[in-house]
Amino acid sequence: MTAATDIDRALLDTAVAIARRSREHGNHPFGALLAGPDGVVLLEAENTVTTGRDATGHAETNLVRLSTATYDPGFLRTCTLYTSTEPCAMCAGAIYWAGIGRVAYALGEDELLALTGANPENPTMALPCRTVFAAGQRELPVLGPVDLPAARAVHADFWT
Repeated sequence: MTAATDIDRALLDTAVAIARRSREHGNHPFGALLAGPDGVVLLEAENTVTTGRDATGHAETNLVRLSTATYDPGFLRTCTLYTSTEPCAMCAGAIYWAGIGRVAYALGEDELLALTGANPENPTMALPCRTVFAAGQRELPVLGPVDLPAARAVHADFWT
């Protein structure tokens, strides 16, 4: 597995800051961003499950909707989606179908499950995003988990 670069870490820190904003706005603490091939942030998205009353309003699916409406598929293949937490199976499928070229995440889905437990607001699936991507017909490189204490801290006392 490739090590995270300083740019990767900085962009993952930004994704965690977006997750913090999401929590402040009354939603689950998840955030994502799309960066171009030069590492410049192009789009950001928060989780909107609660305020949008939409079970599919995960940060990554919200970002995919914005991304595909804004950029052509050829450009999306050169971009990286950075997210505070490993994409769930639904989000991984959306990322794959959008044609985004790379994914980087901080907190692993297994770590999230340890934090949320059996909370009914987050019935975490034990299905790594790499497994979802591997079922597809194109390679989708993944970086993660990347150890960022802030990615765990943003969930503190949220799921209890």
